Amino acid sequence: MLENSFNQLVEEIRNQLKPEEQFTLTLNCEQSQFTRFNHAKVRQTGTVNDGSIQLVLIRNQRSSYREFPFTGNLEFDRQIASDAIALLREEVPQLPENPYLVLPSGNNTSRESYSGKLIEADKVVSTLLAIVSDLDFAGIYAAGSVIRAYADSVGQQHWFETDSYSLDYSLFTTDGQAVKGTLAGSDWDALGYQSRIEESRAQLALMSNTPKPIQRGQYRTYLAPAAIAELMTMLSWGGISEASHQQGGSCFSAMRRGEKKLSPKFTLQENFKSGLVPRFNELGEVAPLELPLIESGELINMLTSSATAKEYGLEANGATQGEELRSPEILPGELAHDSILKTLDTGLYLSNLHYLNWSDRPTGRITGMTRYACFWVENGEIVAPIENLRFDDSLYQFWGENLVALTNFQEFIPEVGTYEHRNLGGVHVPGMIVEDFTYTL
Repeated sequence: MLENSFNQLVEEIRNQLKPEEQFTLTLNCEQSQFTRFNHAKVRQTGTVNDGSIQLVLIRNQRSSYREFPFTGNLEFDRQIASDAIALLREEVPQLPENPYLVLPSGNNTSRESYSGKLIEADKVVSTLLAIVSDLDFAGIYAAGSVIRAYADSVGQQHWFETDSYSLDYSLFTTDGQAVKGTLAGSDWDALGYQSRIEESRAQLALMSNTPKPIQRGQYRTYLAPAAIAELMTMLSWGGISEASHQQGGSCFSAMRRGEKKLSPKFTLQENFKSGLVPRFNELGEVAPLELPLIESGELINMLTSSATAKEYGLEANGATQGEELRSPEILPGELAHDSILKTLDTGLYLSNLHYLNWSDRPTGRITGMTRYACFWVENGEIVAPIENLRFDDSLYQFWGENLVALTNFQEFIPEVGTYEHRNLGGVHVPGMIVEDFTYTL
């Protein structure tokens, strides 16, 4: 078993340590199936069995790291780890001291293992393509077991293993317009997949109409959960970070100073109860099951790593070194799905956004483009698709005084990235209607 192999490697490294040395060890591992589709046909398929180790060696307030493959073969892994330690012992003394280096401490241990019900590998193609064979369907399906693990020189040790899948797809019209959808979880949801495809089909039919040009200005707007998920990614780019606040760059510094609030309808928290991502970080620290960040429009916490806490004399709350969101959730409101268009009345319906960036982070201004299945709505009826628009607005507006309503349902929008390894987790978010959302082009 990989877990036994990892545990044995940890003991080997502990036995090699000198008294003045410390280490941390993190493991990323997966056994995944990937199938890529184009024009409702299989274009590429295969499996990946991969593992990588990051070993950090710490001595005299200095540290450096090496990354190397993890094979599960103890003899091979022991040798490559020994070589890495030898190189690090030469390198670390040449580095400058880091006054804010945090040493591993504590006695945290955990073991979480979640088994899922995934599509059998030989049935993936027939399961996915049966209901889209008449469509220009493109996308990628990824599924399998993902492992994250940690150990260190003071005895902390964590193991997290989960079965999961994600499907990231697009449907295209004959002139290249597209509708995008995602589906993810641990247990394959056939009815959920069918429902999502039917919804995408309906939007695709509307995309065939002549696009309506929209003049720049401010419009009442519905942002679907996938669009909200894109906005949420910005908060991990120096938004909800305590270090960013201390350095003068956080969008929430005005809230910390008591100068601004968000809408009382808006509540944001980290919620690890779903078990989709591990709670431990790269120092083996364990985050709370729930951590309120913004509660009814009031800033409660920012994500604070141990390094930031040490530098500024604060208390850490289990955040990673990058102080990014890992399992965020915006709590739902009261707007029913069937009432979205009626409540919107006249304005824009945005299914998705892309190319987001801060236009002015300290004031919370975000810019980006509309993408996929975005429509003009009049009197509660979708009239036509729209041409791409650029927006530029402040979260103090769309999550603040201009927030009209949040939906009474949430959607799970998964992380579908596969750079270096398959990503875990995602966001749980509702949709929302806002007044006077600002479009600049």
